[in-house]
Amino acid sequence: MNTISPQTLKERMAKEENLHLLDVRNPEENAEFNIGGKLLPLDNIMSMQTDDIAEWQNEEIVCYCRSGKRSMQAAMMLETLGFTNVTNLHGGVIGWQEAFPAS
Repeated sequence: MNTISPQTLKERMAKEENLHLLDVRNPEENAEFNIGGKLLPLDNIMSMQTDDIAEWQNEEIVCYCRSGKRSMQAAMMLETLGFTNVTNLHGGVIGWQEAFPAS
């Protein structure tokens, strides 16, 4: 399983690299704080409801959640479903907020 640090992800986002952010938290968590990802809760991924991201099948996806645990599960499930380039944000939103307290 690939992981990416908040610092590296922010640098890549600033360079507008071609990657997709996928927030696997629930809608309430997403409404509180979001780094810009598309919301697709882990439950949807676990029940194979991934039509919203089917076009990302062979593109880079960075999954994130609150701490990194759910996003690791989501990344593994997406790989099982045939997604070829999935990465987990190390530390999740907590890690992001620790690295960038003002964001």
